[in-house]
Amino acid sequence: MNIPNAAQVPVLAGVHHLKLPVSDLGRSLAWYRSRLGYEVQVEFVEQGNLMGVGMSHPGGGPDLALRLDPDRARAAAGFDYFAIGVPDRAAMAALARRLDELGQAHAGVHQASLGWILPEVPDPDGHALRFYTIEQHTGPRADEVLAVHDPGPEAVYTSRPRG
Repeated sequence: MNIPNAAQVPVLAGVHHLKLPVSDLGRSLAWYRSRLGYEVQVEFVEQGNLMGVGMSHPGGGPDLALRLDPDRARAAAGFDYFAIGVPDRAAMAALARRLDELGQAHAGVHQASLGWILPEVPDPDGHALRFYTIEQHTGPRADEVLAVHDPGPEAVYTSRPRG
């Protein structure tokens, strides 16, 4: 395997936006506004029909696009394609309380492999949203790869040199 040296690594700037297929654009838009506070920035109209929206988050969350595509929405249901970052454990607890107040199902805040996680937050199409803290309780050193064996409360952590 040819591993690039530092001079060959392309310059990237994080995640530009996330995009989810949805079966009912209005319903999903209302859900992401009410649960997470997203605001519409861009509307995508095709042949007179609203087919998608691009949204921003006033509290620093990633930009999110919703695209009307019922078949793909059904196919994506139940899988957690990404985790949305939350600054720390306190902010995660506040998010869980907000979801509780709205009657939104979720699996609660748990210690995960590196930080704290709030998984299994289903949106209207059954996408399994998950939230993960940027704050960590465990992590690899810069010169090593951390292996998490059997993730969960009884996980065993080992490491090996990077490279």
